[in-house]
Amino acid sequence: MEINKEQVHSSWLPWCCSRGAFSTTSSEVPLDEREAHEDDEKRVVMVSSNSKKPGGWKSMPFILGNETFERLATFGVLANFMVYLRREYHMDQVAATNVINIFSGVANFAPLVGAFLSDAFIGRFWAIAIGSLAAFLGMVGLTLTAWIPNLTPPWCPFNDSKNVQTLNPKQMGSCQQPNGHQLGFLVLSLGLLCIGTAGIRPCSIPFGMDQFDHTTEEGRRGINSYYNWYYTTFTIVVMLTLTVVVYIQDSVSWVWGFGIPTSLMFCSILLFFFGMKLFVYVKPQGSIFSSIFRVFVATYKKHHLELPHNVEKGVYYDPPPSGVLESVLPLTHQFSFLNKAAIIQEGEINKDTYTKTPRSKWTLCSVQEVEEVKCVIRVLPIWASGIICFTSAAQQSTFAVSQAMILNRAIGPKFQIPPGSIGIISMLTIGVWVPIYDRFIVPSLRKVTKHENGITLLQRMGIGLAFSVLSMIVAGLVEQKRRNAANDHHQMLSIGWLAPQLVMLGLAEGFNFIAQIEFYNKQFPENLRSIATSMFFCTIAGANYLSSALVSIVHKFTGRHGNPDWLTNDINQGRVDYFYYLLAIMGVLNLIYFVICAKKYKYKGSNNDNSEGKDITDIELDLVKY
Repeated sequence: MEINKEQVHSSWLPWCCSRGAFSTTSSEVPLDEREAHEDDEKRVVMVSSNSKKPGGWKSMPFILGNETFERLATFGVLANFMVYLRREYHMDQVAATNVINIFSGVANFAPLVGAFLSDAFIGRFWAIAIGSLAAFLGMVGLTLTAWIPNLTPPWCPFNDSKNVQTLNPKQMGSCQQPNGHQLGFLVLSLGLLCIGTAGIRPCSIPFGMDQFDHTTEEGRRGINSYYNWYYTTFTIVVMLTLTVVVYIQDSVSWVWGFGIPTSLMFCSILLFFFGMKLFVYVKPQGSIFSSIFRVFVATYKKHHLELPHNVEKGVYYDPPPSGVLESVLPLTHQFSFLNKAAIIQEGEINKDTYTKTPRSKWTLCSVQEVEEVKCVIRVLPIWASGIICFTSAAQQSTFAVSQAMILNRAIGPKFQIPPGSIGIISMLTIGVWVPIYDRFIVPSLRKVTKHENGITLLQRMGIGLAFSVLSMIVAGLVEQKRRNAANDHHQMLSIGWLAPQLVMLGLAEGFNFIAQIEFYNKQFPENLRSIATSMFFCTIAGANYLSSALVSIVHKFTGRHGNPDWLTNDINQGRVDYFYYLLAIMGVLNLIYFVICAKKYKYKGSNNDNSEGKDITDIELDLVKY
């Protein structure tokens, strides 16, 4: 069932299935209004007598539950995967690192493919369902590698130490390496996990947004809270994997360590299908990538045309919208060269049909299609600013761990904090901060700023970028103090010295990362929401690759004239503090770049620099001002 809307504030009329997600209604939707004359451009409203009311928070336990269990399963694998590859597959550090980097890169770019398939063909529900099944099969495969001895190399006495740092590389070289079949099964399992991330990650947030009524105050506030609770559950999952799951894998057995997340993945599938009767289902709108490409092709073919000075009726192709659209985007003047794709030339319209369709979609595009492409172009500069912020955050799992290994980690006479668990500090910061911000700070700011979100999304992103810069400065100062204490006074500082930088990184994530997800989903066209969410994961992938490139460059060019490089294996002889300062400088430049982009940013549906578009999916009311 397709639904058209007369204007931005028209009713939310979701497409849904009369028998759940497995069937669609075959009855045609009656038209309340029909155009009588060809030149009348009045919107057509299609109303369904059996339209389904969005379930709102009633649907959230099933959606957030599925997402939470899926992340607990996949992160439960990755949290300790380096140890697993080295201990059970006898891989050296370089090989194990390459496996993890390749898998992480594919897993973070895969949501872009999944978003395309869900938006164009199968819909968000089926993308999540198929992705959940694939992730479950991938988890089963990894569990089998820990359970069946033939799927891993034979046990090696030189590779059986619980402490990876004490392994002798020369002795490890004598251990039997995995054969082709064993590596093939491992790659197959990881590939299924990538398919799972492709289906679940880009669709969970948009599918959750579909469950709220965007036309009501309660629905709009529900969306705002949904973003925050989504990230809060994500943080809690990471904390559990860094503690409980890692402990089971390292101290009990790998079979139980993988088997428990696998069982939870199975529970997530059951939970998701239990909520089918409550869900609102939005029909896929077709290949948006083809639509984007058509706009550029049509613009190129009409590059010789002059843009009209006065926009008159019938100059641009602006038909009534088809499909589920929450807003109709007006023609804007930014990137006006793209407007040529919508200019009607003689012979381009089939006038003998009621809908006045173009003879070729590759020569004439609608105003809506042109403005959707502009939305994508506008967001890209803001998106790029998030890469460096993620690069700073990535250091808490690399060099911060190296610092923790040579700090005093003792709590009492018998217990020591595992170095890899220090990331809990930033995760705990997010878990505590986000509910406080959502329930107490936002309502207070709303009274002062008269803004529904308290402050704008771009302002939240800018605050997050500032915290990421401060975290790197603090990290550099702490490392300088630690290094001087170790070299000059032979003292070992407490691991608590790492807490300030990790708390600031947590605040950076709480402000910037959540705002990024919300910003992409609200500023992208409605039929591009899944792709908007996948851009968040592409930012993570880009940050991982940038971090690797920076480490390689610094390692290669800083060790000269007989001096060790900044990132030498002996951290007391290196200058990791200089590396932190380098990231801080990059962060300052990135923040300046972000402020410039934010000032020039035009919100979706806006013709003015200083006002946001007023469509109902854009909750922000005023353009960020610095």
